[in-house]
Amino acid sequence: MDTSAPDSNEGQILPINEYQLRPLIPLEPEVQREAWQKAVEVAGGKVPSGRIVKDVVQCIIERTRVPNTYQLGEVCQILAKDNPELRGKGGCWGIVSQVNDFSCTIKTWDGEYTVGLQYLKSYEYLPAECQQMQVVCERIARIHSDSLEETVKSLLQSLGKLNRAYLTAVEEKLLNVLESEYGKDNSLND
Repeated sequence: MDTSAPDSNEGQILPINEYQLRPLIPLEPEVQREAWQKAVEVAGGKVPSGRIVKDVVQCIIERTRVPNTYQLGEVCQILAKDNPELRGKGGCWGIVSQVNDFSCTIKTWDGEYTVGLQYLKSYEYLPAECQQMQVVCERIARIHSDSLEETVKSLLQSLGKLNRAYLTAVEEKLLNVLESEYGKDNSLND
């Protein structure tokens, strides 16, 4: 694509900065032209913003993407990449609680998030390992609250970023202590 001028080249509107071009990079050249023309249409026949180009490219990618193959109960890792909505969630694991066309709802140690497929990676655990992780997720979620001490929150977050399907003996003991100290069942006794 020619980036030299924002004005028309034989009636075509051309990009004027790299923010308009960057989202086009993953597309094939002929699809890049299609995406740019669509972005110009969305912008009302004017030079589109980088955001408009990115949104158009995302629609094209989703339209050509393979179907969602994730299963309920599957354990996945969140890949935050360049998604500001997932800031702080990169590396966290979660359990698929809902499968949508182009996303999954993932239950993590601190809540549920709807995550696009491009931001998920399956751990490919066996069914028994997935069940183990579901139990761990539920245990951590019962403890978690915004009013916890920072050290406790950090420990729970560390457990929420494990990249294996089990707790070590020490992790199990620590979680047991937190459950006895902060578990919802014990909150009535305070």
